[in-house]
Order: sequence, then structure tokens, then C-alpha cells
Amino acid sequence: MELLSTPHSIQISDITCDSFRISWEIDTPDLERVTHYFIDLNKKENKNANKFKHRDVPTKLVAKAVPLPMTVRGHWFLSPRTEYSVAVQTAIKQSDGEYQVSGWSETVEFCTGDYAKEHLQLLQEKAEIMAGRMLRFSVFYRNHQQEYFQHIRQHCGNVMQPYLKDNSGSHGSPISGTLRGIFFSCNTEFNTGQPPQDSPYGRYRFQIPAQQLFHPGTCLYFADLYCMYTAYHYAVLVLAPRGSPGDHFCRTRLPELDITCNRFLTCTAEGPELVFRHAQDLILEIIYTEPLNLALGYLDEISGHQLMSLSTANAKKDPSCKACNVNMGR
Repeated sequence: MELLSTPHSIQISDITCDSFRISWEIDTPDLERVTHYFIDLNKKENKNANKFKHRDVPTKLVAKAVPLPMTVRGHWFLSPRTEYSVAVQTAIKQSDGEYQVSGWSETVEFCTGDYAKEHLQLLQEKAEIMAGRMLRFSVFYRNHQQEYFQHIRQHCGNVMQPYLKDNSGSHGSPISGTLRGIFFSCNTEFNTGQPPQDSPYGRYRFQIPAQQLFHPGTCLYFADLYCMYTAYHYAVLVLAPRGSPGDHFCRTRLPELDITCNRFLTCTAEGPELVFRHAQDLILEIIYTEPLNLALGYLDEISGHQLMSLSTANAKKDPSCKACNVNMGR
């Protein structure tokens, strides 16, 4: 039987967080003969692993021949922001059930994308279920070491500058390592209505009236939901002045929330004043996208403990938690 030509000139296109399209070239006489494709996909760290033999291929790695490019979605649980290597082999299924196969193509590498808006909207829906009732609050606050605030005063003109968000939270978050902002909290203690006296980030706390950051000229975006192998969950929200660079960045990547009516963080006019509320049953992480002068708030030392074990700096999300993960690629 005439041998099959080896696939070559692999092209990867239309990459998302959970799918991609793949095409290749083979000799024209083989186009009508091929009945199946074998696709070998590996995370890049495993790229030196031996390729499977076609007789041992699980069904999910075999696809019936279709016109190229072929969309690969649902064949694997692809992870977002992950480097993969892929190679292909074509085959003819014979009457005895065995396959006549070509040689393996060259191996090409690609990286999957971030969560798209629709994935974040699924996370948002999960977060809404666990948000709980809304509690009033009046300040946003930021805890840090005393040396941090001294540096801001002495070397930064008293202005806190936005910095790149770390890699905490969902691996596919489109803001990790890309969005610049300043981290704030707003959760209050149920019995006092005040910010807690403990913090994982430092004993010094900058507090700023909520209306300085959050008002009708502010856009609010949902960015993430995650946990760290614990019963409580963190929701990440972004506050960006309307029309600012941060607003333009988020508008195409994140679901926008109505600031007067959502399950996480609201700003409503009640009489002559603005009233602010936060979700009781989520720990909210607020990212404000603009520089802030310390003169807009005040600095104080908290009386509680520095609970370093609760820090979320570069924290990895629990991938097994059904409450805060979305199934992709199926």
C-alpha cells in the first residue's frame, strides 16, 4: 500500500483560553485517502515526553478527518495562559480496524489565551450566588508596612502609583501581569461596621473616603473569583474613572457592573449623600487604576495582628473547588 505523506507546515490560529484551530499540508493525492487525524498535544514542560503510539491512543486524541483548519475544542481540558506543543499524524482506517499512518509532523508550540468575557461572566454568576447580603461601608483602605508609606512620602511626591497586578487568583485572569492598579479593601466587621483590626499586609493602614474612588463617574468591573483551599472566597473588582486608560483596558476584557445595582459593591444616592455597600460573604479585592495622593486620606496604625498566612500575594487558586472554577473546553 502506498505510504502516506508526512504532514508539514503546521499552522495554529484563532487561539482562545480553551480552543484553537489547526491546519497543515499534505501531498494532494493523500487528501482523499485520509480518514483520521492523530493529534499529540502536550503542555510545554512535557514536550520531551515520548509521542504516543497510534494503537495506544485514547479515543479523545483521535479525530475523523474534516476539512482544515480543524477546531480543537472539547478534546482536552485546555488551561488558559499555558504553553503547549502539538504535532499531527494522518491515518487511513483499514477494514481490519488497524490504521495505516503517516510520519509525525514537526512539533510547533503555542500559548493559550486569557479568560474571555463569557468565562468571567460564568465566574461572576458563581460569585453572585455566594455574595450574601450587602453591608454599608464608608472607606476604602490599604494596609502595608510603615516603610512603604515612608517611601511614598519621601521619594514619590506623596503619590501612590499603580503597579502591575500579580499572578494571584485564576490562572486565566486577563488582568494578571497586565493591568496596573492600587490594591484596596473595603470589607467591614459585621458587629462594628468598621474595617477589621487585623491584616496580612502590614500594621499601617491608609484609609480614604469611599466617594474619592467610587462615584457616578467611576466604572466598576468584575475581574475574578478564587479561593486558596479555604471555605471563604475572594472576588476581584476593578474601579476605573470613566474614560481613563484603566477603563479602556477593562472595557474590552471584563464584564462591567452597574454601580447602583449589583451583588458586590454599590454606590447609590440616598437623599443628599452617596451610600456605599459591600457584599458580606465575599472578601473583596478592589483595584483602583489611577495614582492617588496620600493627602486624600489618612494613615494610622492598626491595633490587631499581622496575619501573614492570609496574604493573597501571588496566591494560587484551588483548581479543584467547584464553587469558583468554570469548566472550559467541553
